Amino acid sequence: MPQFVPITQDALIERLLERVRTLPGYRVLAIDGADAAHPTDLAHRTATALRDTGRPAEVVSLHDYVRPASLRLEYGVDEISYRTAWFDYEALRREVVDALHDDGRWLPVLWNETTDRSARAPIRPALPDTVLVIAGPMLLNQSLPFDITVHLAMSEPALRRSTPPEDHWTIPALLETSITPTFFIRWDHPTRPALRLP
Repeated sequence: MPQFVPITQDALIERLLERVRTLPGYRVLAIDGADAAHPTDLAHRTATALRDTGRPAEVVSLHDYVRPASLRLEYGVDEISYRTAWFDYEALRREVVDALHDDGRWLPVLWNETTDRSARAPIRPALPDTVLVIAGPMLLNQSLPFDITVHLAMSEPALRRSTPPEDHWTIPALLETSITPTFFIRWDHPTRPALRLP
């Protein structure tokens, strides 16, 4: 049975900073979690802490790489469509992960989910040693070459409590994680997370 120890969010961020310090150059950190886990909040806190140490850091939300509604809803709303058609993971790899590592640049936003139009955002050059913190659901199941990964794990009851009823159809896809992350965090109670020991 895996063992877990209590950890504060501040202590988790400090562990992430310690790991990043061992990795110079351009790096990509993924914070994988359901929308109910608010992974972008942790991503912004982590990026701020990195910048406070002098390391350039920016946040990319997976919801800024959502597919157009016509593609997302082509086959209705169900577990399979959410897992395979909702987010443009290929574009995320091409325009963010590979672009940073290969060319020292990245595209912060691809698609505006609210207006359902291209964001037309300019490509941004990356400062030396930039860390991009990508946050969103199902990031660990896409074979993306992240340098550090965090999974904010929520049980099905916690997801049902925290997810709007109209979005409960997404929960089965959110419960599937096939990749072992660098940091596996129990996140049913975000004020009292627990870290799985190696």
